[in-house]
Amino acid sequence: MSELRFVTAGEIAGLLTFPALIDALDAAFRRRIEVPVRHHHAIKRPEGEATLLLMPAWTAEGTEDDVLGTKLVTVFPANGARGLDSVTGLFILNSAATGFPLAVMDGRALTLWRTAAASALAARYLARADASRLAVIGAGALAPYLARAHASVRPIRSIAVWNRTHEKAEAMAAALRADGFEAEAVSDRGAAIGGADIVASATLSPQPLVEGRFLVPGQHVDLVGGFTPTMREADDEAITRARVYVDTRAGAMKEAGDIVIPLASGLLRREGPGGVEGDLFELAAGTAPGRGSASEITLFKSVGTAIEDLAAAELVWKALKAT
Repeated sequence: MSELRFVTAGEIAGLLTFPALIDALDAAFRRRIEVPVRHHHAIKRPEGEATLLLMPAWTAEGTEDDVLGTKLVTVFPANGARGLDSVTGLFILNSAATGFPLAVMDGRALTLWRTAAASALAARYLARADASRLAVIGAGALAPYLARAHASVRPIRSIAVWNRTHEKAEAMAAALRADGFEAEAVSDRGAAIGGADIVASATLSPQPLVEGRFLVPGQHVDLVGGFTPTMREADDEAITRARVYVDTRAGAMKEAGDIVIPLASGLLRREGPGGVEGDLFELAAGTAPGRGSASEITLFKSVGTAIEDLAAAELVWKALKAT
């Protein structure tokens, strides 16, 4: 067996591109991939609750090239006050044919890439083809990845960045301008949302920031921040005004407050018109309707799935073997 590889965030960035990763995720949602229910453990801390996630998955096509992977993630929201990242982790890739370990990858970097790619995959099916204005709510580590991923599937020309701390929004806008985007930090959240074709929200806010009163016809809303049943990024009005989609029904209907809460109140149905109309499995297979008209509002909520991590890690591994 070859020597175990340790793959850094820098190496991952040098090996992945959003077009290739988005295509890999699209294919993954049509492949035979086994995904056990992920372990979700609450960790009590003096400064607030943290989370440990264990996310296994493996390809099941019966070939020598099959892979098995497990992501170990910690989410410590209070880390911001320490000047540390809130989300960290490792991804362990094994051969699914022999069980031998192949690589240990930077799980945080892999998560950033695959989360943004999943959002862009949904936008490929749900956002208007001419969407050119993007609003990013939140300026954390994931935000610039979302901007670049959405720009890889739609002709994004301008980007408005809103964050509770305006200085962070300014810093992100400057970084995006250095990448060639027309980006600016804005202080009016409602105006940023109302002026966008795609609204991407990636925050850990306990209160909804994407309010239905700000939405306008033709928009696509991308929600990726909240990951527990009590967290919401969009309010009830946003849910009722939009056609709603999720990354996976099993995950979103159990873990996403944006879906769980309106389901419990009867505001949202589990499926069909007026409910959750499809997930990435169904969109990729063509069994769920996508955007029906230029005037509809579509909304995509993701909590993440190990399928995405495995597809990203497999793509990195193939690129490593090719070098």
